[in-house]
Amino acid sequence: MTRLTGRALRVTIFIGETDLWHHRPVYTEIVHRAHAAGLAGASVFRGIEGFGASSLIHTQRLLSLSEDLPVAIVIVDSEPLIREFLPQLDELVTEGLVILDDCEVIRYAGREKAK
Repeated sequence: MTRLTGRALRVTIFIGETDLWHHRPVYTEIVHRAHAAGLAGASVFRGIEGFGASSLIHTQRLLSLSEDLPVAIVIVDSEPLIREFLPQLDELVTEGLVILDDCEVIRYAGREKAK
């Protein structure tokens, strides 16, 4: 199990829910590549409303239902591992926003495996 405590780097990727990479959602490809790269973890969050560089507002409100809601993928790990992963994001994220933040990991614990 990966041990992660103390100073870390958080990468957050903002994309559209319908963004695709070879007929597969970009967020799925990012999560699977992060897993293959041995990163500590990745989570995908679906937004209920937002806009980006295109200035087009996407919302889930009933009267203006969008099929392309905003999605945020958050990955936290040590700075060297995150920076090593960034070229993959350059390849996958053709539209969107990628940000890095310094952070401090207080607790990182998984579930006990069933015996």
